[in-house]
Amino acid sequence: MKKGIFITFEGTDGSGKSTQIERFADYIRSRGFDMLLTREPGGTEVSEKIRNIILDPENTEESPVTEALLYAASRAQLVSEKIKPALENGCVVICDRFVDSSIAYQAYARGLGDDVMKINEFAVQGVMPDITFFLDIDPESARERRNIRGTSDRLENEGLAFQIKVYEGYKKLIESCPERFRVIDAKKSPDEVYADIIKAFTEYERRA
Repeated sequence: MKKGIFITFEGTDGSGKSTQIERFADYIRSRGFDMLLTREPGGTEVSEKIRNIILDPENTEESPVTEALLYAASRAQLVSEKIKPALENGCVVICDRFVDSSIAYQAYARGLGDDVMKINEFAVQGVMPDITFFLDIDPESARERRNIRGTSDRLENEGLAFQIKVYEGYKKLIESCPERFRVIDAKKSPDEVYADIIKAFTEYERRA
């Protein structure tokens, strides 16, 4: 049985991930692949309930440790119920965020350190992305986009200083895993960003 391909999209809030994920999913469908499109936190009935707790702006007393554990719990359910079976059946899995988000947001920006990776290693059962697209946009420009959008969740409300730390966390991750990450300039037009993603994926397929 052929193993599938696990593709994740990462970036700070306001990087344009949602738009590009939908376009990339359409591209994968057009090529006739069996596909699972999902997101984090969420993607299953249990995980979506956890998502509501994590991102609810009214949950102002939620501690960083609680936040990290909730993300890992949501992820464990998604991997067990959806991602792992799909990959074993040869599907292309596209996920909006995965472990890298927890490293950038909780390990680095929240200052929780290596413990975040330890709990996520337990959560994901050895399942990690084959390729990760990082939509790269500076925190100031991302904030402008979020302001235009006009809606925000609990983490988006953390402020610019927090988002800068998240961005720095992603940069350190990319340095440590250059073979997996594909850095995409997200300040370009949506069409240019999409073209760069397709080009990077085509190159990945040629080398795989």
